Amino acid sequence: MTAFHNIHTHGFVRAAVCAPRVRVADPAFNAGETLAMARQAAEAGASVVLFPELGLSAYAIDDLLQQSALLDAVEQAVARILAESRDLAPVLFVGAPVRAGGRLYNAALAIHRGRLLAAFPKTYLPNYREFYEKRHFATGAGAVPPVLRLAGQEAPFGTDILLRAEDLPDLVIGVEICEDAWSPVPPSTAAALAGATVLLNLSASNVTVGKSAFRHALCQVHSARCIAAYLYSAAGTGESSTDLAWDGQAMIYENGVLLAEAPRFARDAAPILADLDLERIQQERLRTQTFGDTADLNRPPRPFREVAFTLAPEREADLGLVRAVPRFPFVPDEDSRLAELCYEAYNIQSYGLRQRLEATGIKKIVIGVSGGLDSTQALLVAAHAFDALGLPRTNILAFTLPAFATTDRTKSNAWALMRALGVTAAETEMTPACLQMLRDIGHPFADGQPVHDVTFENVQAGARTSLLFRLANHHDAIVLGTGDLSELALGWATYGVGDHMSHYNVNASVPKTLIQHLIRWVAQEGIFGAAAKPVLLDILATEISPELVPGVGGDQPAQKTEDFVGPYALQDFHLYHITRFGFRPSKVAFLAWHAWRDAAAGAWPPHTPPDKRVAYDLDTIARWLRVFVRRFFATSQFKRSAVPNGPKVSSGGSLSPRGDWRAPSDASAEAWLADLARIPRLN
Repeated sequence: MTAFHNIHTHGFVRAAVCAPRVRVADPAFNAGETLAMARQAAEAGASVVLFPELGLSAYAIDDLLQQSALLDAVEQAVARILAESRDLAPVLFVGAPVRAGGRLYNAALAIHRGRLLAAFPKTYLPNYREFYEKRHFATGAGAVPPVLRLAGQEAPFGTDILLRAEDLPDLVIGVEICEDAWSPVPPSTAAALAGATVLLNLSASNVTVGKSAFRHALCQVHSARCIAAYLYSAAGTGESSTDLAWDGQAMIYENGVLLAEAPRFARDAAPILADLDLERIQQERLRTQTFGDTADLNRPPRPFREVAFTLAPEREADLGLVRAVPRFPFVPDEDSRLAELCYEAYNIQSYGLRQRLEATGIKKIVIGVSGGLDSTQALLVAAHAFDALGLPRTNILAFTLPAFATTDRTKSNAWALMRALGVTAAETEMTPACLQMLRDIGHPFADGQPVHDVTFENVQAGARTSLLFRLANHHDAIVLGTGDLSELALGWATYGVGDHMSHYNVNASVPKTLIQHLIRWVAQEGIFGAAAKPVLLDILATEISPELVPGVGGDQPAQKTEDFVGPYALQDFHLYHITRFGFRPSKVAFLAWHAWRDAAAGAWPPHTPPDKRVAYDLDTIARWLRVFVRRFFATSQFKRSAVPNGPKVSSGGSLSPRGDWRAPSDASAEAWLADLARIPRLN
């Protein structure tokens, strides 16, 4: 096994959140349960393990917190955890009442390999409804002693502490406790602005009807605003039921996304695990200037104290990846979310076209319809836009433009779709115009030689686009583009005179994989009537081809696009992670391998046909990733620097030079190609 397969190589760290059984006011028992669960988490490869608030004493013990016998027992429990954690790799965060400077604090203790790294007092003490913490505890916002002496050790004490892993430099930990998260400005906000990438909340938080959803909202939004991971652990089984109940809610969020959640009210709880992408967090912060500006404008009166520790993580073992990696990052794999996305995508595309038509005062469009995916999607969007504008669909002037390699299947599908949508449909045979151009330039095909080179292909693409523009002039219309995001990324477009150019392109930021699901959604929902459904499904089942080289039979294309540029499923995966997060190719390959290596594992988007549920091994991923890197970084930027307007559709971004992607056309791809060498090859 190589370092490539290890999560730490790619900027991940495994975190665990625990809600062990407690016994009320029995620190010895609680220490044993804490250690048992800590060992489970350690065996699972966790580097950070979070426990609930006051987990060593139990939370709901009221005035027992002021009993010396109880506090002495807590200190003995801490001493035991310190002693028995020497052989445990992860950092443990345990809740306990601690005495310091003649006051009692509700504290979180950070323990690593027998060392008390630091202690964090709770800042905001609830003193309303069922909570009366000010009766027992001092606030961490007060005159807190800078050092805590506990169980024979000394450690920094305060809310101004960050823990930094020396051998995982992006792992910086900030800590807060329960009510802190409910405050208007949680203390962990300052920790995040000071550099913390992982925020921990040791909580008790009794359960009431509807409270779980509110906790989720707090954790989700806070992790998103702080661009951080947020771990939350609430008290569970064994807590006092005198006046309250507890559900043991445990959650792990990262930048607004739920990575893991424990079953609530579980009698026999186990750690929940998730691999946090620290590199992704740092990359998001680098590109989000608001985050840095906020840090500059809200500097604390004094710098945070940093406590360093060494995890010494395993760098060779394959720990797996405890994290869902969607095969289709542009496409949700849950039915209702996919339906919502499709609805939004159609309306975004439609809005862009409607606005362009209203702004120009033009009431007609010209579009080339090939019977393939992209022109189908653009035509569906146009029909939607014209319906919304109250314009007749007959103002959509749709042309199918067959030439040397057009198959009977795509041509008949183009006609069936145009008829089903009720647009103005026409056909212009492009072969004579293309032959004339080939004669004019002295191409050997014009003399009967079977030369099907790039010139032969681009003559057809250019002739079609030239005709569409002249038709637009003739009918006082604009040309609607059809090329998609995936083709732009790979440079799979004929520059200037081909499908690269139009007056407006509604597909400009829609990847091929999403287009397939948008069309399938329209078909399944019957949005354009029963007549459209069968032809849409047949278009989806048709091999993707530019149809520029003549085939053997009328229905068999000689060219299969994915034989040249790779499977769009993989290339869209690569595109998303390289442009959205700036990941190096080797990390993208690691993620793709986990997403695609087993067709039977994980979720697929709804209605994905069985023959499309395939797997890719690491060699295949690496081969097509190399193609992507070369085409994207070395040969295609000049095309993206001159693309027509079109609306941004997804958070995955667009490649417009006026929007999400700005790059020189003559850059070298060597840094990305060199990184590909980190991917182990079997062949």
